[in-house]
Amino acid sequence: MIVALNNKSNLGKTEFGLYQEKLNTINTNHTLILCPTTLNISLFSSNKLFLGSQNVSKTDDGAYTGEVSAKQLKSYGVSYCIVGHSERRQYQKESLDDISEKVKKLLENDIIPILCIGETKEERLSNNYKEVLLKEINSVITTLQQEEKDKIIVAYEPIWSIGTGLIPTNEEIEEVNQLIKELLPNNKILYGGSANENNIEQLNNVKGIDGYLLGGLSLKPDNLNIFLNKIN
Repeated sequence: MIVALNNKSNLGKTEFGLYQEKLNTINTNHTLILCPTTLNISLFSSNKLFLGSQNVSKTDDGAYTGEVSAKQLKSYGVSYCIVGHSERRQYQKESLDDISEKVKKLLENDIIPILCIGETKEERLSNNYKEVLLKEINSVITTLQQEEKDKIIVAYEPIWSIGTGLIPTNEEIEEVNQLIKELLPNNKILYGGSANENNIEQLNNVKGIDGYLLGGLSLKPDNLNIFLNKIN
């Protein structure tokens, strides 16, 4: 299983050092990807985890104040990058075109994109969620070659579930997994959205999950360890 840890905008320099010490004591056969805040990327030190980023610029190196390019991330050993997270779509107003350009830059620099897709509660209730999810995927893959498409990891994170403690039913997650597989049959699929050590037994029964994208749980190494030990 692939387990990506999204620290979001958390952990200062000292806190991150102590956090990493705890993470490095975890023994697991699962693939762990740590995605710290950008400031902590240079502090990454582990032979047990892969390094990821939470964001990337849609531009190359150059006069783009405040941006961090894919080439720069690669120079720090970044192997994976979250792109299209609902928080960035909502708060930073990232468009479908923005996300598509970011995926291209990542692939050009041999960084694996973790493409987040997800629907709001209103879109779920109006039965419009399939159209929303397909649009988010198609806007990225339509201009890519097949070998490029195959490298993308898709993370399904229903927006109404993130940080709420609510998760979809197994059938609802399986339906979305099947939707993704119809477009990207060779790709890994992660589930994200309030996954934790208390509901992992339920999620273990979901077909088509290749791993998890964890937010709040990523900041609690002890609870994370319990979660990892419970994954099938």
